[in-house]
Amino acid sequence: MNVQILGAHNCESQSTRLTCLLVDGILAIDAGGLTSSLSFSEQLNLKAILLTHHHYDHIRDIPVVAMNFFLQGKTIPIYSTLTVYDALTAFLLNNQLYPDFLTRPPEKPAVKFNVLKPYQAVKIEGYEVLVMPVNHAVPTVGYQVTAPDGKSVFFTGDTGPGLADCWQRIAPQLLVTEVKAPDRDQAGARENGHLTPGFLEQELSSFRSIHGYLPAVLTVHMTPHQEKEIAAELEGVAQSLGHPIKLAYEGMQIQL
Repeated sequence: MNVQILGAHNCESQSTRLTCLLVDGILAIDAGGLTSSLSFSEQLNLKAILLTHHHYDHIRDIPVVAMNFFLQGKTIPIYSTLTVYDALTAFLLNNQLYPDFLTRPPEKPAVKFNVLKPYQAVKIEGYEVLVMPVNHAVPTVGYQVTAPDGKSVFFTGDTGPGLADCWQRIAPQLLVTEVKAPDRDQAGARENGHLTPGFLEQELSSFRSIHGYLPAVLTVHMTPHQEKEIAAELEGVAQSLGHPIKLAYEGMQIQL
């Protein structure tokens, strides 16, 4: 399994893109930095897109990737919860801000939306996908994606602390999770459903107590102007746990 980080931040610039992961070149998770990271042919190679929640930085590129599929007479399957479907149809693919590619063209719409439910296990393009609710300001799910060879990655999406129930149900080789802010912003992070380095240390300790091991850990969704501070604190967390933690960056690839 190859996991590529297309977007690793929560703000966009020439050097940072919004959150997006790509598994084996065909399965995207979130769509913040999707189209800006892939050529047209690479976009058309996508077999499915999984969305964690409906905040703009995670769904932004859905209309434009839909346009690319529409112009080629192809369909892109999108998987997520009913909450995300409602947001897409109300605000983005609503025939006002952008065409409703869920119904256009009528004979073969460019987007096929598949509703998922928390704790559901589904097979998507040969991968086993487990849908896990996490703690964020709006309904959000993470995904454990397991390849046919048994290698797996779990992406939390945006989440705050309190993941013990989630940890009970997953066991990946790679954990991709968010760390939005440094520990001095813990109050705001908790209120808005995000992690800081200190919160991540608590969650990883919980994971280890449940499973007896820690997977490889990557962090995404960092606030760029706070990234040096976040990195320094994560280095302390890694030393405390005796386990490496890496900050992801745009274009980073991990081979499992």
